[in-house]
Formats: sequence, C-alpha cells, structure tokens
Amino acid sequence: MAVDKSAKAARGTVQCENTTLHLLKANDFVADSIRKEMSEKNILVINMVSSAGSGKTTLLQETGRRLKDELNIKILVGDVETERDADRLRDVGIDALQIATGGICHLEAQMIVQGMEGLDLEGTDVLIIENVGNMVCPASYDLGEDYRVSLIATTEGDDKPKKYPKMFLTSDVMVISKADLLPHLPFSVEAVTNDALEINHQLKVIEVSSLNGDGVDAWSQWIKDKVAEKKEVLVG
Repeated sequence: MAVDKSAKAARGTVQCENTTLHLLKANDFVADSIRKEMSEKNILVINMVSSAGSGKTTLLQETGRRLKDELNIKILVGDVETERDADRLRDVGIDALQIATGGICHLEAQMIVQGMEGLDLEGTDVLIIENVGNMVCPASYDLGEDYRVSLIATTEGDDKPKKYPKMFLTSDVMVISKADLLPHLPFSVEAVTNDALEINHQLKVIEVSSLNGDGVDAWSQWIKDKVAEKKEVLVG
C-alpha cells in the first residue's frame, strides 16, 4: 500500500502547530499571573531580547552603575549555560540570578516564576529579564513584562528588522547598541530605524554606547520614567 507522504507531512505540520499553540496558551496563562503579581507588588518588568553578543549584559552593567543608588533593581539572566553574565552584574552591585536553560533557545514564563523564587523582591522597583540571545523564539513568549526592549548592535547589520519582524513588532523600544563603532561600520541608523518603524510605528528608538556612555543616561532615564509611571498608576 502506497503512503501519501505529502498528506502525512501535512498532518505532522498540523500536529506541530497545535502543540505549539497549546504551549503558547499555557505560557500566556503563567505570564498573566506574573503580570498580575508584579502589578500588585508595584514592580516594573522589562524583558530584554536580542541576538547573542548584542551587548545586553554590558548595557545592564552600565545601567546598574547609574541606577543602583536610585532604584532597587533585580535581574534574571537567561543563558544556555554558565553564570558568567549574572556574575558580571553582581560585580557592579546588582542582585542577579542566572537561569540556565540547558539548551532551550528562549525563556518561558514558568522559568521566570521559578527564578523569582530565588530573588528577594521586597521593595523592588524594577525586575529586568535578560533573555537568551536569539532573534526568533523569544518573540513568541510573553514573560509577563510591562515592556519588551530589543537590542540591535551596529555590528549585526542594519537589515535585521525586516528579517525578524516579529521581534520588533512585539517590542516597545529598540536600542541600537555599540554606537561608538558607527564610524567604522556600514551600518545606517536611518535605514534600521525606518525599517523598524514600518513594522511598528510606535517603537521608541535609543542609541547607546556602553563603552563611552553615549545614550546610556537617556536609556536609564527611560527606565526611571517607566518606574514612576507604574507607581502613579498604582496610586491612582
């Protein structure tokens, strides 16, 4: 008896899609519970996403140096292995906990729940989640954040928004990192900004250089403003 391989493949695709939808629905349920809990505790939650090597940890180190005396900051760091990034953040005085995914290319809401159990969130102003470096999978997983921030480094090329549209469509801020290298690279801030805004016209764009400090104060001020806004909403 001949096997209709195309029909079999189609059934497999549908089953895969159904499984994915089920997983995302379960993830969204947990994410909603995180969002509710963080709202009750008046904690701003930021989910930082990007490809590997975009400079998330270095930017968070500089952010910590500027804000640790003004805000109570906690950070959950996602990586496949090691605690190196969490160690770097603890070195600048930030309470950070590493989530080692063991091969999974993104963080999921249940991982955040478990990570939060390892942090003392009493009096916390902002919880920052540094997601696993990946431009695809993290875009589909809500982690209960108030804001999603996408980093794109000048070393990556300026064509990423159109290649990975969901990442920018689901983000609130696009941070262009490693701006100090602009004179040496064929990277157009105008082109990347135009592409990103075509996908998401409400996207806020911030240029930073963690090396020389350009733009880091503006980024830090954005965090302070959003913390204040969340507290105002709670009081109101």
